[in-house]
Amino acid sequence: MAEDLQLRTCDLEVERNNQEHRTAEAGSQELIVRRGQPFTVTLHFAGREYEEGVDRLTFTKSTSWRAICDEKEPAHPTAQTSALQMWWEEAGLGGPCPIEASGTRSPFPLSRSLEEASWSAAVESQSGASLSVSIAAPPNARIGRYRLTLEASTDHQGSSFHLGEFLLLFNPWCPADSVFLESEAERTEYVLTQHGQIFQGSKDYIYPTPWNFGQFEDGIVGICLQLLDNNPKFLRNQDKDCSRRNSPVYVSRVVSAMVNCNDDRGVLLGRWDNQYDDGVSPLAWSGSVDILQRWQQYGCQPVRYGQCWVFAAVACTVLRALGIPTRVVTNYNSAHDTNGNLVIEQYLDENGKLQQGNRELIWNFHCWVEGWMSRPDLPAGYDGWQALDPTPQEKSEGVYCCGPSPVKAIKEGDLKLKYDVRFVFAEVNADVAYLMLQSDMSRKKTTYSTVVGKNISTKSVGRDAKEDITHNYKYQEDSEEEREVFAKAKHQKSYAPSEEGLKIKIKVSEGMNNGCDFDIFAVLHNNTASERLCRLMFGARTASYNGTLGPECGCKDLLNVGLEPYAEKVVPLRILYEKYGSCLMQDNMIKVMALLTDYETKEMVLSERNIYVKNPDIKVRILGEPAQKRKLVAELSLTNPLPSPLSGCVFTVEGAGLTAGQQVKELDGPIGPGEEGKVRVDFVPRQSGLRKLVVDFESDRLKGVKGYRNVIIAPLPK
Repeated sequence: MAEDLQLRTCDLEVERNNQEHRTAEAGSQELIVRRGQPFTVTLHFAGREYEEGVDRLTFTKSTSWRAICDEKEPAHPTAQTSALQMWWEEAGLGGPCPIEASGTRSPFPLSRSLEEASWSAAVESQSGASLSVSIAAPPNARIGRYRLTLEASTDHQGSSFHLGEFLLLFNPWCPADSVFLESEAERTEYVLTQHGQIFQGSKDYIYPTPWNFGQFEDGIVGICLQLLDNNPKFLRNQDKDCSRRNSPVYVSRVVSAMVNCNDDRGVLLGRWDNQYDDGVSPLAWSGSVDILQRWQQYGCQPVRYGQCWVFAAVACTVLRALGIPTRVVTNYNSAHDTNGNLVIEQYLDENGKLQQGNRELIWNFHCWVEGWMSRPDLPAGYDGWQALDPTPQEKSEGVYCCGPSPVKAIKEGDLKLKYDVRFVFAEVNADVAYLMLQSDMSRKKTTYSTVVGKNISTKSVGRDAKEDITHNYKYQEDSEEEREVFAKAKHQKSYAPSEEGLKIKIKVSEGMNNGCDFDIFAVLHNNTASERLCRLMFGARTASYNGTLGPECGCKDLLNVGLEPYAEKVVPLRILYEKYGSCLMQDNMIKVMALLTDYETKEMVLSERNIYVKNPDIKVRILGEPAQKRKLVAELSLTNPLPSPLSGCVFTVEGAGLTAGQQVKELDGPIGPGEEGKVRVDFVPRQSGLRKLVVDFESDRLKGVKGYRNVIIAPLPK
């Protein structure tokens, strides 16, 4: 009788496997592999070596659960989460739901070859008492944290051995995976790249904001999986939730809900009122890593505060970490349609000024993400990019989440498809109706159909440049295809009036810099054969990017504006820093409106434009030879453009693979008008290749100023 086979140690080959599975930047502390691709473990036996035909080896993988909610305030709806976790761990179970029926627990024997459709193991090589085994998860395996055990039996006797834990992710490199993406350049950009650009500003002034996604920074992949383990669906029915984690459609929808905290123990609390003293201003964030680490450290308490680009950026980090190709998208003049009628109603008083209090708004810009996946739950033709919006705007199936909405369905007007296609369709296609109060207290309605859904943008593949993807969401305006889409969507679009009549356009001057005075212009056109006598109401108000209005910072009301036939007249309006400086919101936006009314015909023409007041640039100089594991120095500087000093000045820098978290440098004193503030930051790059050092500057009068520097880090010599 052969003696029992005894395992001395198990080597999970973390460094090799992580390299082959493109997760090496997450470090070598945990085994992180992708489904549909084999990984290797080496078993070192004691006493004797493995003998085929004598020894039977059976591996078992089971889901492993790590809840991180604060025990003092357990997550609803289960108040006993922590007690249950303790019981499972004391009982030696991998998690609350490892059962074979749901696919979250699977035994599989050592065999001669790997199988594609199920968990399998096969001998890779043998050297004495060391046995290297290839293990493969099928391309539709449930993602998550797993425990791996070994049952070794000889002559009806056996022993069990715990081999270790590993994390399993989606695999866009595997053709059989539902997130497969064919282009290697796109896989690198949308899964592996840890930095990027998020586009903000207005449709007439688009500017990039650098962001450190950091999906492979220390512990982030684990935090993203823990996020799934704290969603309400998991807490209600752990087995059902885990069994559905093979679907990127299901997982991405959970992530959309969990990035905000409106229904759950989600990551971020949204706020849009400029009152951020009890948290962090949304404009101060430069990356997702600090946000996700704070959420974990706070025990699932929401991090304060986020706005749309922060929600989108964190969702991008989570989805890329889980293996779903993801990109951040910005829609300019984005409609928030609360009642689903595809019309945004804006109310004006008798002087043409926008009235407050309406929930339906036109956001200067709005950010969401797109995830790449197949849609087996829908008819053919809707695979590919899916819009997901984690910003809590409206509920979907009773929860504040949005998507995944097939971008193809949005373009084609297929509003009944899952999920939330109607809402996203309105964001890029809704009409805008202005209702102006008349002297008899009635309202005159003017509808515009070409205002919403402009310059939809994302970062280009492999470059920091902007890529316009508007054509993915909508056909060319006034085209036959667009008319067919609106007919299908039952949306009666008001097409643009003829070129005859009165026209008005707002133009701006160069040098709209924070701290400066500048001019804006109302350009009036009379495209008729008769002279017109009109009233022009021309005003500017500070505004938030989501359409909320602040105080007035410039106004003209001209009662007698004469326009000659087929003539043009330009009316200037001076915007003074002394007027806007004290009331400029952190978004640095000013909303300009011009309303022209013909006394005789009562014709009204309105024009609106959002302008961005530019902050100063942060200069970033790299001192030294950029090489892996060699100290570098970054010199950061900013010149104060304001006529008053800046106090409480702080530079914050971070960069995936560069800085090992955030570094904060406070200036010793204020920066006077026209003076330069300068600091130096030391760091040792941990990873080679193209990296992005992201910089944020905060002070009492200038907030959310961003800068960056791309750095190519040379690898260690071989």
